[in-house]
Formats: sequence, C-alpha cells, structure tokens
Amino acid sequence: MSLFGIGSRNQKTFRPKKSAPSGSKGAQLKKHIDATLGSGNLREAVRLPPGEDLNEWLAINAVDFFNQVNILYGTLTEFCTPSTCPTMTAGTKYEYRWADGVSIKKPIEVSAPKYVEYLMEWIETQLDNESIFPQKLGAPFPPNFQDVVKTIFKRLFRVYAHIYHSHFQMIMSLKEEAHLNTCFKHFVLFTWEFRLIDHGELAPLYELVESILKL
Repeated sequence: MSLFGIGSRNQKTFRPKKSAPSGSKGAQLKKHIDATLGSGNLREAVRLPPGEDLNEWLAINAVDFFNQVNILYGTLTEFCTPSTCPTMTAGTKYEYRWADGVSIKKPIEVSAPKYVEYLMEWIETQLDNESIFPQKLGAPFPPNFQDVVKTIFKRLFRVYAHIYHSHFQMIMSLKEEAHLNTCFKHFVLFTWEFRLIDHGELAPLYELVESILKL
C-alpha cells in the first residue's frame, strides 16, 4: 500500500481523481514524487528537484494535493452534512464564506458540504484550464500562475481545518488519523517550502502546523 493509500472501506472520492497526462513532464515529476514519498522523508519529498521548473513542480503537486484532500473528504461525506455542519467552520472562531469572483461575487454563507463542493469544483476548473495549467511539455505558464496556485492551496487548507475541528473524532473511529496526519504534514511542509499560504490563514490549525515545522 502506498504512503497515501487508504483502507478498502473508504475507496470513494468526493470528486473524480485527476491524473497527470501520460508522457508529459508532469508524469515524470509524478514518478519522482512517488519515489521520494516512498522513502518516508517528507521534507526531502517536497523540495524542488534539481534542474526542474518551479511552475511544473507546483502544478503537479497541486493535482496531487487536490486528489489527497478529495479522498480524505470522501471518507466523511456521510458525516459532514448540511444538518451536522450548517456552516463551513474551523472551530468556534473561524467561519468561511464562499465566493469565486465569477458566478458568486459576494461571499455567501453555505453549509460545509456545499462549501467543499464549490471549492473542489472551482479547483477542478482551474486544473482543467489549459491556459492556467498547460498540459503540453514546454507550453508557457500564465503570469498569474503562482497566484492561482496560492489560492488553491489556501482553499485546500480550509478543508483540512474543517476536518480537524469538526470531524477528527470520526476520523479516529475510522482509524484514519495516521493517514490524515501524514497527508497534512506533507501539505504543510510543501506549502511552507514555497511560501504558498499566509500565516494568518494558518491560524485555525497553527499549533498543529507549528508542531510539524518545529518552529
């Protein structure tokens, strides 16, 4: 079983998994990720491989982390419902409202499952947009690419924050806490390495983030 494998009880995903196009630079980098993750050294696994393009590395990892969060949240869909989670919160202090700047310009209050649905749909739209995430080897990345990536990671963090604050007991009863913690550690080390999430955004899980980074 791979480092990010998950028990057979929970093989469903919240949305279909995405994969790097075969034969592309992304597929080569995906093999590098799998190989370095297999070593168990997450700090080493997140570093930009020598001679590789930063944007290519951010792109393939964005797909990977989307898939990881997708699988994790997929295990909780029967427990995270509009009645159990009428708003998207991370503890009592933090509430997230949804806006995508296009169809929903003014932030709206929605249930946690609706928020995650909007969020994953929005990320999937970015990943599928070849003008943002080019599929062909050598195709240029847009000037705003890293800003888009930062927004993707900021929003994925919010799913982790909600899971830890609202569903950790259920994760423990499913015996998935080791998997969740490993995924989150990988996520934190990657976003820290490339300064993808502002400190303020990390506040709902700051103690956990601090313990991972040993600040």
